[in-house]
Amino acid sequence: MIDESFRLTPLDVRRQQFPNEMRGYNRAQVDAFRERVADEMEDLTRRIQDMEAKARGFHEQLRAFREREKALNEALVSAQQLRTEMREQADREAQLIIREAKAEGDRLVDAARNEARRLSSDLEALDRTRRAYIMQLRQLAERQLAELDAAAAAPSPVLAPPELNGGEAAPPTKSHHPTPAWLDSLVKE
Repeated sequence: MIDESFRLTPLDVRRQQFPNEMRGYNRAQVDAFRERVADEMEDLTRRIQDMEAKARGFHEQLRAFREREKALNEALVSAQQLRTEMREQADREAQLIIREAKAEGDRLVDAARNEARRLSSDLEALDRTRRAYIMQLRQLAERQLAELDAAAAAPSPVLAPPELNGGEAAPPTKSHHPTPAWLDSLVKE
């Protein structure tokens, strides 16, 4: 583990002085090496700064991507909830329409049945009226026939002598009148 309090910079390397010793190192070589180390440190520092900048950029992109992902997930959840709500709403509306259609169908069927009962009742009343009319007509026809039969069976009136009629004889009366065909058809009913 590196001690954070001891940070070495390229400038620190360039300023570092080494005391002269008797059997020391070649000063020119040490200075050249120090210069190379300082250059390398500067290069590494630039690279580290570039990498840190890139890392910050990547972290920022990652944060933006995570925010987008979160927003997309929330949008997806919202869309799924909306779809579910719309489906439930559509199901409720469909059930309502079906109930209303069934109620309307039942109402129409009941109305048709009531109309059929009314028409049947009207037809029965008309049939009773027709039978009553035929019966009354038959009774009238039978009375008329009975009167005709009675008139035919009655003795014929005495013919007045021609001298009372102004010299003409009274026309003879028929004893039996034929029944008209239309009256016969009514009587048969």
